[in-house]
Amino acid sequence: MIEPDFWKGKRVFVTGHTGFKGSWLCQWLLLMGADVCGYSLEPPTNPNLFSIIGLEREMRSLRGDIRDAKAVERAMCDFKPEIVFHLAAQALVRLSYQEPRLTYETNVIGSLNLYEAVRVCDSVRAVVSITTDKCYENREWVWGYRENDPMGGYDPYSSSKGCAELLSAAYRCSYFNPVQYGKTHHVALATARAGNVIGGGDWAMDRLLPDCIRSLEKRDIIPIRSPNAIRPWQHVLEPLYGYLVLAEHLGGEGSAFGEGWNFGPGDSGVMSVKEVVRNAIKFWGEGAFAIAPDADLHEAQLLKLDPSKSRARLGWSTVLDAISSIEWTVSWYRNYCQQGDAARLTKEQITNYESLLKKLGSARNESI
Repeated sequence: MIEPDFWKGKRVFVTGHTGFKGSWLCQWLLLMGADVCGYSLEPPTNPNLFSIIGLEREMRSLRGDIRDAKAVERAMCDFKPEIVFHLAAQALVRLSYQEPRLTYETNVIGSLNLYEAVRVCDSVRAVVSITTDKCYENREWVWGYRENDPMGGYDPYSSSKGCAELLSAAYRCSYFNPVQYGKTHHVALATARAGNVIGGGDWAMDRLLPDCIRSLEKRDIIPIRSPNAIRPWQHVLEPLYGYLVLAEHLGGEGSAFGEGWNFGPGDSGVMSVKEVVRNAIKFWGEGAFAIAPDADLHEAQLLKLDPSKSRARLGWSTVLDAISSIEWTVSWYRNYCQQGDAARLTKEQITNYESLLKKLGSARNESI
């Protein structure tokens, strides 16, 4: 469970705060009373969640490139955070084929710049670095990948995230070693792996639900690639809940939790691309799709995570199944199209999710 009191007054530094996940995370942190500073490029799309929910007015928002080492160090040292969430990334597979240098520089050298800034910023106690489920060497098997499976990556995006994981492990061993925690350093560093996150306010290209919503709004046929590809789908609040719980453990208990963590749904969150689209149409109320294979873009057909460690040691598990996650997502977009009040919609979903967490926690306590 999240401990809201832990976050009251906490100084939290978030890279990539103008992105989809970053905006949801910052809004949640602000609702819990954290003092949040973000460092990021301009919002990546128009419209974008960061702007339409008015986060610019509620937090410190710095514009900068994660590839600019001096700027990252200056921003972090000026703010003096206790907790750091590193979300800044080039996260699109197709763009990684088009811009491999940008992808590796952002995802690998950007992470290097962040860790170097952490080394000179004495206030930092915990770092949660976000990568992806695609960091694993994908063998197209039916089992979920565990945290000790080898890193890999077919495309430049996946490979860059595997590289970022190896970089994180090297920094953990060399500079933030758990054995030396409290002696030569006071930083607990963990990486978090999640993928196929959905939720309201994502307008990125080449993502299934945003592509669906764009077509549904225009009453166009939804084109889908790889209809039979199997993915674990989860609402954006699910992994964010995991990141927050992980940060609480890192900040409160230190380096014992400084390692890699999977945040993915169980079997109830696994669904084919075709099933996701059919459910999106159902919750929107109308629509149709057509298969549009893209031979130029390699995509894994089967990819799942094993979140057993997160469940056992962090007490984390998903609250929503795949169908509920799709319903929450489509409901956000539909209500936004009709009413336009994105800030209220976003805060309401966070509040509703917190209520579900409390009910889940109460049910667990009663069963003990």
